[in-house]
Amino acid sequence: MANVVRAALVQATWTGDTESMVAKHEEHAREAARRGAKVIGFQEVFNAPYFCQVQEPEHYRWAEPVPDGPTVRRMQNLARETGMVIVVPVFEIEQSGFYYNTAAVIDADGSYLGKYRKHHIPQVKGFWEKYYFKPGNAGWPVFDTAVGKVGVYICYDRHFPEGWRQLGLNGAQLVYNPSATHRGLSSHLWRLEQPAAAVANEYFVAAINRVGVEEYGDNDFYGTSYFVDPRGQFVGEVASDSKEELLVRDLDFAVIEEVRQLWAFYRDRRPDAYEGLVQP
Repeated sequence: MANVVRAALVQATWTGDTESMVAKHEEHAREAARRGAKVIGFQEVFNAPYFCQVQEPEHYRWAEPVPDGPTVRRMQNLARETGMVIVVPVFEIEQSGFYYNTAAVIDADGSYLGKYRKHHIPQVKGFWEKYYFKPGNAGWPVFDTAVGKVGVYICYDRHFPEGWRQLGLNGAQLVYNPSATHRGLSSHLWRLEQPAAAVANEYFVAAINRVGVEEYGDNDFYGTSYFVDPRGQFVGEVASDSKEELLVRDLDFAVIEEVRQLWAFYRDRRPDAYEGLVQP
């Protein structure tokens, strides 16, 4: 397996309907493949608006099964077509009354590898997610893909260091962090938290944010998506804060081992001293 992985992400504006939104992402993925990308990730609940700005039962209509729903199946076909690993964040229905904020991971041959369900669910103005989603119960999977070991951590999860660490302990080399966060709430944290997580856990992070104002609220999603390396340095330029954009970057996975040997954070962990961290 090559040490250098060409990776992509998409920050997108909402089109107004699922069909055109999915089609737009398919075209971005095809363009990424033409540019040599081998893995791509999309933003939080990529095929829908960020409906959590309101609390209305009509928005349960965006939910679908994973992996047997139409969007994940369509992305499996796209993965086979492009030869890329694809991280697919959607609103999942498991059964009546059981809904999750989920990301499916599809390998480059179109096979479904599994899902990550968002653990930490916010319930604050403009982000009424507890109305829709149960907390994730599928652990911290790291998927053995055609490009290496890929994990997922979704939006609000990024404020909690424990999950970042568990993904590292489970072997992640690249973690996709699909998000929907707006300018007035957390923009000063956006360029701090994911680079800090990349450093603390010594892997690459792909931080993806929506962009623009959508129909169900006033949240101004500010984009500025990026890749960051295990040294906490941005890989190439950060994306626009106002426009849709496809980023394609080369990630040198050899840096992971270099940093782990240099800084040795995993060697010097003290799990024997951390019992209090998991007390309620």
